[in-house]
Amino acid sequence: WFSGDDVYMSNENERQEYVLNENGIIFVGNARYMEARGWFYGQFQDLLNICLTMLDLSLYYRQDPAMDVSRRGDPKYVGRVISSMINGNDNDNGVLLGKWQGSFHSHENPSRWDGSVVILKKWRQDNYRPVQYGQCWVFAGVMCTVLRCLGIPTRLVSNFNSAHDVDRNLSIDKYYDSSGRSLNIGKDSTWDYHVWNESWFVRPDLGRSYNGWQVLDATPQEQSRG
Repeated sequence: WFSGDDVYMSNENERQEYVLNENGIIFVGNARYMEARGWFYGQFQDLLNICLTMLDLSLYYRQDPAMDVSRRGDPKYVGRVISSMINGNDNDNGVLLGKWQGSFHSHENPSRWDGSVVILKKWRQDNYRPVQYGQCWVFAGVMCTVLRCLGIPTRLVSNFNSAHDVDRNLSIDKYYDSSGRSLNIGKDSTWDYHVWNESWFVRPDLGRSYNGWQVLDATPQEQSRG
């Protein structure tokens, strides 16, 4: 609410939606059959200490505590730290372990989650071991909760017919043999949908034209800056 803050959002309706609203809808499925999943963000449900502990457990803090704490007023920095900590796939005590194939019988099927609070509290109860399992909309839902809890306006974005261009040649490459069988060559991928987050803050490092919604993605795909 303070106009001098990097996360100041002047529109009251948007503040109600992207800061204060504890309930939302996540769109999943595919381009022809979209499904609306209800999600309880619950950012005001006694989660602040869990979110602050998340910052203290991060690799950023462990590598340089003084630098980390000094930058916690910068939403760009906090967004990167939380993006890393929402997933536990890089062995940093992250919140959720991702799994996209095989059996889920011994742990929770990602499709059964309907809110962030139970996930975050289970993470704390299990001594900060990653909760099993999450997929993109679960990572995004939990990240939205944590960032809103820490005071950063955040929303979810769903994209259908989503592509991941790993080699950055601006195309999605698939390979087939002479009989039309798919070959396991290349790392580009396409998904029915993907869900990520956007957070609202200014970008003094880039200039006023870049102020506003900033993309953050907690789903573990490929490393960023190591």
